[in-house]
Amino acid sequence: MIEEVAAGEWDELLARLGLEDVYLRRKYVESACAIEPGAPTFLYSNGTVFPCIVREFEGRADVTTPYGYGGPVNGDGDAPAFYSAYETWCRDRGVVSTFVRFHPLYENHRYAAIGVERLGSTVAWRVEGADLFERMHPHHRRVVRKAQRAELVVAVEEAPALDDFAALYERTMARLDASAFYLFTPEYWASLRELPCVLVTARTGKELSAAVLCFAAKPWLHYHLGASSDEGRRLGASNLVLYEAARWAGEAGYELFHLGGGVGGRADSLYEFKRRFDPDAEREFAIGKAIHDEAAYGELSGVTGAEAGGFFPAYRNTPS
Repeated sequence: MIEEVAAGEWDELLARLGLEDVYLRRKYVESACAIEPGAPTFLYSNGTVFPCIVREFEGRADVTTPYGYGGPVNGDGDAPAFYSAYETWCRDRGVVSTFVRFHPLYENHRYAAIGVERLGSTVAWRVEGADLFERMHPHHRRVVRKAQRAELVVAVEEAPALDDFAALYERTMARLDASAFYLFTPEYWASLRELPCVLVTARTGKELSAAVLCFAAKPWLHYHLGASSDEGRRLGASNLVLYEAARWAGEAGYELFHLGGGVGGRADSLYEFKRRFDPDAEREFAIGKAIHDEAAYGELSGVTGAEAGGFFPAYRNTPS
């Protein structure tokens, strides 16, 4: 049987299960609803938790995971039993489909009882030990040394103010001609202040040259957002702030600095940039898709389950 956990009990249950990763927490899921609107929902059954977003559509509902990584995570329970109970919950709640971005560090795609698609890899930089710098690809070591010679001033801020970073991030997204999905509202930026964040910055004088915003919950530090100025790019400041974030994490007792992967899980230039920080630190990344009501899915999308490839769920694939 699935239990819908009350908002005030959400994080306490995670702590009891030893599952305190930021992507599972109530405030993170609430913040993600500013990107993908819906009702933040926390499901629990016999040691397995599933923080998710329940979205209304044409009088029905579907489920998605928040931006980032998630899915059902097994603390100390029976994962197959959870998926069986979840199907019953979906039927009772009128949920048509579920889309999951699995969590590479929990590897929860390995015990999923829904359709799993392996998209690629993410990079979980190992930050313990004295060989952090030497494990990097020679190109990245050269760029970091270049940035160090430029005498950029590096700072690590816990519980940071985000105004300067948000402004630089927006300029960076404009330079990259990023889609509207990556342009965040003031409400989203405000919600991040309620999460355990670390901001690592590099400055030339008073100018912010590059910065990386991370989620911090031991044993993992997660890269969330990064930004750089044109001058920062020339000096290699982005490489420097990521290296300094990893160095800080290692000294603070973290095990991994999870950099994520390429756009859409692809092995693109962004993924290769991240992989060069720790070339032997790949983790498998997968998504999950489930149709719980075939008739309703076909009615909403015009396709049957057998034809449900590509964008999922198909009925949300509307022109932007």
